[in-house]
Amino acid sequence: MTTDAQTEVCPVLHAGRDDDLSLLPKDAELATNEHYELPTELFRAFLDERVKYSSALYRTPGATLEEAQTAKLHFVAERLGLKGGERLLDIGCGWGSLTLFMAQEYECDVVGVTPSGPQAEYIREQADRLKVAARVDIRVGSYTDLDVEGRYDAATMLGSIIHMPDRVAVLRKVYDSLRRQGRLYLSESCFRSTEAYREFALRPGTRHVTETIFGFADMVPFSHLIESAESAGFSLEQLDDLTAHYHRTIEEWQRRAEANHDRIEAVAPGMAERLVRYLSVANAGWGYTSKHYALTAVKSRLGPKAAV
Repeated sequence: MTTDAQTEVCPVLHAGRDDDLSLLPKDAELATNEHYELPTELFRAFLDERVKYSSALYRTPGATLEEAQTAKLHFVAERLGLKGGERLLDIGCGWGSLTLFMAQEYECDVVGVTPSGPQAEYIREQADRLKVAARVDIRVGSYTDLDVEGRYDAATMLGSIIHMPDRVAVLRKVYDSLRRQGRLYLSESCFRSTEAYREFALRPGTRHVTETIFGFADMVPFSHLIESAESAGFSLEQLDDLTAHYHRTIEEWQRRAEANHDRIEAVAPGMAERLVRYLSVANAGWGYTSKHYALTAVKSRLGPKAAV
């Protein structure tokens, strides 16, 4: 989040919107980090115990947020076809919920990428605590600039490509890092259509989320992301609509943020009201102006399934 003083130094950064790539990835990284480098305690006050900052998956009506987030991580593993022991690239790994889970539950060797030093430090501490440090390698910086050498069996991008201005370049780099038949799982919040994008992208509520909270976020229609994935060379395998699940996830985040108002203010004064407003705006738009989709794609010219 930008403070008023920071806003004067760091003016509107949405030059990356709608395929105008005049915003450099480094500038997007710096702007976005203003949010992700806030104290981890703030996020622990309203997220689940793994500090997973993306949609859960509610498989049963009475599931808790913690249970739904665990179900979501297993769902990602299912979509990627993980059996155990694979090499995984987690781009925009946040506080490491997926990185640590796949290392612990599926014994994957995971390279996690985050632009945030505090996030990297937190993940390394958790990896030591969970005794999976040998399987977890955290790289700090812009994914666009980092060297993530080697071939991976799978890659994940959960809510991270929204912060990257040049989507095609990013996905081409992911494609090049995967082995043949390697899979990508990409999930993102988006406008439900190009028309909604044009009408609502610059409205105050949207700008509060994409600029005031995240510094830089270009929430495009999902068709833009599909086009980018195809341009990068991927064959599309599966599309999941998780809108209702994210709506319920954010309901629970908002309930926890309101209940822990004083705890949030103690570590980030002035943040509680802005955070609740962001969550309220996000949840008001689901199904009307916005959606949340997950895409599974494969590095294969003929697609993932053999003809019989």
